[in-house]
Amino acid sequence: MILQRNRPICDLRSPVTEKTPSIELALRARIDPARVPAHIAIIMDGNGRWAQQHGENRISGHLNGVRSIREALTAATAIGVKYLTLYAFSTENWNRPQAEVDALMELLVNTISNEIDELHRNGVRLHTIGDTDSLPKGGRTALKKAMDQTAGNDRITLTLALSYSARWDILRMVRSIATDIREGRLSTFAVNEQLIDQRLSTAGLPDPELLIRTSGEQRISNFLLWEIAYAELWFTPVMWPDFRREHLFQAVVDYQQRERRFGLTREQLPNP
Repeated sequence: MILQRNRPICDLRSPVTEKTPSIELALRARIDPARVPAHIAIIMDGNGRWAQQHGENRISGHLNGVRSIREALTAATAIGVKYLTLYAFSTENWNRPQAEVDALMELLVNTISNEIDELHRNGVRLHTIGDTDSLPKGGRTALKKAMDQTAGNDRITLTLALSYSARWDILRMVRSIATDIREGRLSTFAVNEQLIDQRLSTAGLPDPELLIRTSGEQRISNFLLWEIAYAELWFTPVMWPDFRREHLFQAVVDYQQRERRFGLTREQLPNP
């Protein structure tokens, strides 16, 4: 199956124009730049159901979902988000029909290959988490080339979770620590939250402050279980192919209206 080429994922230089929807402008105006979450994670759900609703095959849903990646990345960058992590392909997704898996892998390679120069020009650093060794050779090659080319960028870090599940990551981390203890390289007294952070595939990334899930489902689906311990959760019935900048702005507006106490009482907060 040959997948069509999409236009560039993002042009982060795009200005606000008279064609920008008024609802998007209104939502963006309500966002306090000083309280924008540094890290937003998104479970991109609903591609298959979107395609079914439109009388198309599931692959069409994934193809149209590429535009939503563009919208989310552009919106996040516009308001100063520094890290955006997208749940692109879980370890469980390998169990889907082979034709769909093959098409997803082809879409991954084509999209990265087509967009690498645009991402680089816009200061996007591409990063991955997950068991990327399990990806086909073409996918691994395209990812490595893109990550090498964008390694020095610092405007925003776009992390793709590929062949990822939180349980896989936690199990890998536990085995790593257990091996070091068994072989005398590590004391059990040295095992703490900081060490666990360093051994997970998300090492070097701050914990997400906001987790978004599309399609109306209200589950975490084995995504960043350790890292989202204190994240705010925002669920929307919008299917991923219909996700636009206004939806990310809406999630951030809602996030900024919440009181994040981290176990404290309201009276203990700096500005109750």
